[in-house]
Amino acid sequence: MNIQTIIKTLIDSGIEKNEAECEIKLLLEGFFNYTEKDKIQGKLLSEADIQKLFNVVEMRIKNKMPVQYIIGKAWFMGEYFKVTPDVLIPRDETEILVKNAIDIINTSKFKSVLDIGTGSGCIACTIAKQTGATVLGTDISSDALRIALDNVTALGINNRAVFRKSNLFDKIRFDEKFDLIISNPPYIPIGTELQEEVLKEPKIALFADENGLEFYKRIIDKAPQYLNNNGYLMFEVGINQAEVVRDMMTKYFNELNIIKDFAGIDRVVAGKFIK
Repeated sequence: MNIQTIIKTLIDSGIEKNEAECEIKLLLEGFFNYTEKDKIQGKLLSEADIQKLFNVVEMRIKNKMPVQYIIGKAWFMGEYFKVTPDVLIPRDETEILVKNAIDIINTSKFKSVLDIGTGSGCIACTIAKQTGATVLGTDISSDALRIALDNVTALGINNRAVFRKSNLFDKIRFDEKFDLIISNPPYIPIGTELQEEVLKEPKIALFADENGLEFYKRIIDKAPQYLNNNGYLMFEVGINQAEVVRDMMTKYFNELNIIKDFAGIDRVVAGKFIK
């Protein structure tokens, strides 16, 4: 048995070849600290390690557990973040949201950011680390906030990213103002059929009422109360939601912009608040 045989086992279970190769790479790094550099240098895993890898892959196939939960971490914008089934797994699409937010923050020299539905804290932590802004991340889930705190501590930016339990704006003081409000809210319409692996993620962070638009409406209606003049509101959106969300934002926001992801899908909507 070798690594290629194990990759084939994943492919035979229905996982696409590229995804299977990425999963094995994550498992090798997560369990054995075996990197691409080790592979290039010809370093070999022991038979015992190969067997352990195979056993993990068999468990992953049987339980449909995402590999990031198995190893307890996920890669996002150059850092590993702790993840458990209490938080969403960071995805490439969200990097589009964060990269554009960082550009706006650095260009405008923004100092305060609110991340609504922070989950693992990957958005809040990345912004805090790559800009001069301080970020407040909020979430309704105490379990998610514990993961976010672990991540901010691991990155050594406790004084730059802080967290608070809040259902949207419920625990935000009226006198608290932000230069940018950012959110990757639940946006999958209730009733949508998903892969078994995705359903291992917290449903509270996946599904939304009103055909997936519930949280966009609620955030858009309240955001102007908490934004500084010339501040921004930015969202990640689901497929075919961008134009609807942009139209919802026209009531309060200007300079509205839709940004595509790597697959050419409209993925981010941003608008400027001008009093």
